[in-house]
Amino acid sequence: MTDPTDLPAAAPGPEAEPEPVPDLPVRPPVAPMLAKPVKAMPKQDGTLFYEPKWDGFRCIVFRDGDEVYLGSRNERPFTRYFPELVEAVKAELPERVVVDGEIVLPRGSQLDFDALQQRIHPAASRVRMLAEQTPASFVAFDLLALGDESYLDLPFAERRARLEAIFGRAGHSVRLTPVTRDDGQAGEWFEMFEGAGLDGIIVKPGDQPYVPDKRTMFKVKHERTADVVVAGYREHKTGPIVGSLLLGLYGPDGRLHHVGVAASFPMARRAELVEELKPYVADLGEHPWGHWAEQAAATVGQPAAGPATGGQRVPGAISRWSAKKDLSFIPLRPELVIEVAYDQMEGDRFRHTAHWRRARPDRTPESCTYEQLERPVSYNLDDILAR
Repeated sequence: MTDPTDLPAAAPGPEAEPEPVPDLPVRPPVAPMLAKPVKAMPKQDGTLFYEPKWDGFRCIVFRDGDEVYLGSRNERPFTRYFPELVEAVKAELPERVVVDGEIVLPRGSQLDFDALQQRIHPAASRVRMLAEQTPASFVAFDLLALGDESYLDLPFAERRARLEAIFGRAGHSVRLTPVTRDDGQAGEWFEMFEGAGLDGIIVKPGDQPYVPDKRTMFKVKHERTADVVVAGYREHKTGPIVGSLLLGLYGPDGRLHHVGVAASFPMARRAELVEELKPYVADLGEHPWGHWAEQAAATVGQPAAGPATGGQRVPGAISRWSAKKDLSFIPLRPELVIEVAYDQMEGDRFRHTAHWRRARPDRTPESCTYEQLERPVSYNLDDILAR
């Protein structure tokens, strides 16, 4: 379950129809129960359950007969975007049920979050085509209601047992997440499963009820470091101070590619950075990303370029997720190197915002390449779900 699962702010297109609202003991919208990050795997205290942390769109499925509602984390429904899951829920889950889980998109033996993002599209014709070309799956990990009974007040250990009991008829598209009570095995999963596209472990106290919108679970995520080039910055929404640093790595083609941003700074530090970066401000025409506007305009709605595709990744990529944002930036001569912490890669860029660790005056910009990045060992997604 990943943080950037919010739907675009724009309303669905004119082909959208009103979403059905099933009449169940737990009715939508329901804000899902959340997890707080911890640095180390919690030790087993007799109550804990450990699950893989899925990298997709958090979703609560509501089914009442032929009425199915796919609720998102921000309470805007996913129903119209995943018609194949609506049919799978009807075929593979009980008549009246509410299940918490994650919408994921398997590609071969791994998850493909980039392809999953493409599924959020305003045109019904495009939605139907993508449902056939890149069908999604649903991984269940909690049971909120069954029949006419709400399970919100039951402890998780009991909810899990009842969830397992309803999966006798589940099929290929609706799957049950594996779980273990062994913290040692959870540690092995943490290292092994990343190669299939998962990004950590969720730890659930077995004696707790389901509390919507509260961080009563725990999550353990990977954290790695990389030395990157600071090649520009965007101003903060409040004024002419640093909002985010634009980070780059050199690819095998010798070009500097945009790999993400670092943005977690106190307000006072954002103002200091403006002064520290002034000597490095460059003319956009002489910058490695000087053609960003032209490339961005030429690739609207297209997959982002990058070293893997033979193109150069620049920071001005426009999509339905960023169409209303000002993506212009203050270019800097690519001479500064910093160390950042990141959790995982999504293709050839950082999956989430990176975090500043320290300046690296001892490193040359040219030494900041993709070769330094740790790549997880590949692991088969089907082997995980078969557990």
